[in-house]
Amino acid sequence: MITFPKPDVEQFLRTFSIADFAVSPDEKHLVFSTNLSGKYNLWGMDLPNSFPYPLTSIDQSCQGLIYDKKSRFIIAGFDQDGNENTQFYGVPLNGGTMKEIVNHENTRNFMPKLSNDSKKLYYTTSRGNPSFLNSYCLDLESGQERLVLEGKDAATYLFGFSPDEETLLYYKHFANTYTLLYAKKGNEDILLTPPTEKQHTVNDGVFVSDSIIYLLTDYDSDFTYLASYNLETNKFCKVKELENESFTAITFSKENQSLYITSQKGVEDQLYEINLQNENWRNIPVPCSVINKLEVAASGTLYLFGMSATKPHNIYKNTGDEWVSLTKYTVPGVDSNELVEPDIITYPSFDGREIESLFFRAKKENDNGEVIFWPHGGPQAAERKFFRASFQFFLNNGYSIFAPNFRGSTGYGLEFMKMVEGDWGNGPRLDNVAGLDWLIDQGHAQKGNILLMGGSFGGYMALLLHGRHADYFKAVVDIFGPSNLFSFINSVPEDWKPVMDQWVGNPEIDKEKLIEFSPITYLESMKKPMLVIQGANDPRVVKEESDQIVQALKDKGRDVDYMLLENEGHGFSKKENEIAVYQKILSFLNRFTAVTEKV
Repeated sequence: MITFPKPDVEQFLRTFSIADFAVSPDEKHLVFSTNLSGKYNLWGMDLPNSFPYPLTSIDQSCQGLIYDKKSRFIIAGFDQDGNENTQFYGVPLNGGTMKEIVNHENTRNFMPKLSNDSKKLYYTTSRGNPSFLNSYCLDLESGQERLVLEGKDAATYLFGFSPDEETLLYYKHFANTYTLLYAKKGNEDILLTPPTEKQHTVNDGVFVSDSIIYLLTDYDSDFTYLASYNLETNKFCKVKELENESFTAITFSKENQSLYITSQKGVEDQLYEINLQNENWRNIPVPCSVINKLEVAASGTLYLFGMSATKPHNIYKNTGDEWVSLTKYTVPGVDSNELVEPDIITYPSFDGREIESLFFRAKKENDNGEVIFWPHGGPQAAERKFFRASFQFFLNNGYSIFAPNFRGSTGYGLEFMKMVEGDWGNGPRLDNVAGLDWLIDQGHAQKGNILLMGGSFGGYMALLLHGRHADYFKAVVDIFGPSNLFSFINSVPEDWKPVMDQWVGNPEIDKEKLIEFSPITYLESMKKPMLVIQGANDPRVVKEESDQIVQALKDKGRDVDYMLLENEGHGFSKKENEIAVYQKILSFLNRFTAVTEKV
């Protein structure tokens, strides 16, 4: 009998990911952006076969992916090594030489939409209006383009158009908790939610006819629900809401005369169908905990891209009441029994508010007694039951992980989400401190013996907790986190800047608060060993954010290691970088454990 050794730690990091997918209108072809080669490229499948083949070899991640309406070509957006300056290209169905469609240096381009005859491309761009954005219609045959929407007052995105293409759908992004949806018909701009001084959001919207729009909004509510708007009567109507659930995405099937709605409830998603003819509403079981994207083909067939805590990204097709997996991504060479499902727990915060959290407990045979405290990024996002190869990697090495959804997180209502705005360094910080105290009180960790790690806002929170509550920790990892809120506010992309006053604060009006909330204010207290990770091309949290705090700590003689990735942005798009980063973090953490044989 042959016996095999335990899976190598790197196998967990060899798990491949999917970033986006699309299905051709005739359902004979599927394209998806994946790092199957170690770097992100487009791969195709000739359905019903599910063996993939490469379409591009440019080694760049994709933002925006659509098919020509006659299934002849693909439109895809690519940036350069994470700089988020997305440009659009035409891609042949079988791969090969791409054709430039929209390419303007140092511009950000968003949300490509093809006209019904596929002769025109609509898109939103920072070109000429970097703060509020403009939208254009490009004639793909003549190359001529015309301005169809000029952004004013807030970043303005073209969202879609009516079946006759006479009415445009667009939204204005005043803040993550204040977005308004409009219909533009001729020179008339129609607000699709009733006028109110109270901030609210519209997450998504879709035309089901030239005059009827269904939208997802939390107007006059805490959670997002389904509503409709009739352009002929100018009537807004609430259609369906569910207690403590926020509807997040909506898709219309003309064939089925149904709406398909994704809903977030805490750390998991649900999928619903509402039949517009008989108003029947039903829950559709799905093969994953988190739904990243749903497409409904012209035939009415559902295609879904999703994942779970122990199941990596995969694309599924619904055949009747059964989901068939078109991709087969797993953790290479690792049995699913070796992966860890999180416990869902709640704990009371400083003001009595309940905070929901995920607690991943290392399996007994691996457990080294160490706990990693993980504040998530966003901050208006959430830690959910999605797959993180890095989590399973650390768990297999004996580290348990505690991930709280502190105030500001999505999935718990608009009021909860707004609690982080202008309060980055107070309420969310104290929620995290309450989570640390819960771990200690429950006997899962000892004060002064906890490992702290986070990315983006989570990196900011790791720095701030280190500066203000260093006595809880023995080592800290910051992954591209803002260190100085003044320089952060000044360096974000131009289309982010209009929201910064509400989101973070105004450097003049809120000067004292921003000093208090900036981690770099607390250098004297940052005495624990630190590892800082940064992408050189990051446009959201620029390199200088990490540079300045690393240098300041080194000037004070502190134990700080700095890993700079020259060809990455706000994340890890290249597998060799991801592996190097988490191997580096593991080696760093293992310095502070009694178990060191798994470096």
